[in-house]
Amino acid sequence: MGNIQPPLPQPTLDDQPFWDGLRRHEFLIQECADCGALRHPPKPMCHVCRSQKTRWHKASGRGVVYSYTIVHQASHGAWREKVPYNVAIIALEEGIRVVGNVAGVSNEQIRIGLPVQVEFEDVADDVTLPRFVAQARQPG
Repeated sequence: MGNIQPPLPQPTLDDQPFWDGLRRHEFLIQECADCGALRHPPKPMCHVCRSQKTRWHKASGRGVVYSYTIVHQASHGAWREKVPYNVAIIALEEGIRVVGNVAGVSNEQIRIGLPVQVEFEDVADDVTLPRFVAQARQPG
């Protein structure tokens, strides 16, 4: 079968700054320049006030697992050797949710509320992907 390469993101005008930020190892969130609402994935218009004015907010990259699933059937040949793997929805401190995967623990150790921190994986010269690494729980 050979070494099948996974498909890489194809940035658009709306999300290019997000991908550029990842290459610099910064997790950026699109922010409405008029009302301050954050949104992800990036879109050309604010869902709150309908403004088309945008700026980018550097996020902390910290959050918790909001939901997750364990994938047992690869949807693409490039992931056939990686099953089972996890896909998680991460609730960031900033109040938005993003999709990623959780590293640093086994799939059996992933739980709702598990603290995570973004990490950057350079997968090609011009492509960096975010993933979320499980963090030790804070006392209290």
